[in-house]
Amino acid sequence: MNANEGKSEAYKAAGVDIDLATKLLKAVKGRISATRTPEVLAPIGGFGGLYRIDLGKWKHPVMVVSVDGVGTKLMIAAMMEKYDTVGYDIVNHCINDIAVQGATPVYFMDYIGIGKMRSPLYEDVLTGCADACKAQGVCLIGGESAEMPGMYGNDFDLVGCITGMVEEDEIITGEHIRPGHVAIGLTSVGLHTNGFSLARKVLFETAGYTVDSKPAELGGESVGEALLKPHRCYWQAIKSEMECKFPLDGISHITGGGLYDNVPRILPEDVDVHFDARKIRNVPPIFKLIENAGKVDPYEMYRVFNMGVGMVWFVPSDRAEEGVAIAEKAGFEAAVIGEVTAGTKKVTVTL
Repeated sequence: MNANEGKSEAYKAAGVDIDLATKLLKAVKGRISATRTPEVLAPIGGFGGLYRIDLGKWKHPVMVVSVDGVGTKLMIAAMMEKYDTVGYDIVNHCINDIAVQGATPVYFMDYIGIGKMRSPLYEDVLTGCADACKAQGVCLIGGESAEMPGMYGNDFDLVGCITGMVEEDEIITGEHIRPGHVAIGLTSVGLHTNGFSLARKVLFETAGYTVDSKPAELGGESVGEALLKPHRCYWQAIKSEMECKFPLDGISHITGGGLYDNVPRILPEDVDVHFDARKIRNVPPIFKLIENAGKVDPYEMYRVFNMGVGMVWFVPSDRAEEGVAIAEKAGFEAAVIGEVTAGTKKVTVTL
């Protein structure tokens, strides 16, 4: 008998079902294929993704790469037994991370580490990733699924890696931010993908809520629904500004660390930024619920969460109105929420 004959159940008995993984991936291949662009050469399932750079389009391309995860938001997805939105989370978060440097996202790769492969979790996660990529014109070029029962138990992890390209002379660095610039805040829809360890402790342990609870503060929405809203992707707004040749002199993606820690990453050494939280538009009520339920200090809230601002643009003050208008035409609420002064890379927030 050769190695192709017979059937062994030893690996399956150890907790890894190769046939199930193959079957579930086959079910979503159509959605993944829909993200392909002419530059993609390798078929789905190859050992490596192949992407041809169109040198007729790009003259001096610089590749911009970022990797990130969804974090403990996955625990909320498990509590809700709803897994499609976390695919959007990881794709949109990664796109934002490179878009702030002016990079056009071109391809994405996912990693799912899971204790036990199961349906519909697997298909829902990958479908979310594929649909999010399709919405932004990004190719889901490949990925990896690892079934590790001894590592993850009944849990799973989701990580993504994005690659984009930008012309070398068009990279947005923040170096041109000067006193007299203003900060435009683009609104978030909730926590996005950060601060969930604090949110879970406050809402579920301290306050005693469940994902199905509907506190009055949330206006009829459940705690789980508010927490699971997917991370917003701001690429279309940035793309619109760039197409208009608008002077975006610096962009900050507001993730873990909030305004206090993310904005200084792009500031020159000789400027400060003063934010006025009262000017932030339509702050999601989930933040006030967390602050009140956990008696969390406002400063810490702004260190942990985005507090209603998912992205900040720095533009010359005399172009602020135009910048806001372009963002809103692209479908994003925006407002001037801060100003730049001479200083030492310090960020302050007036509540």
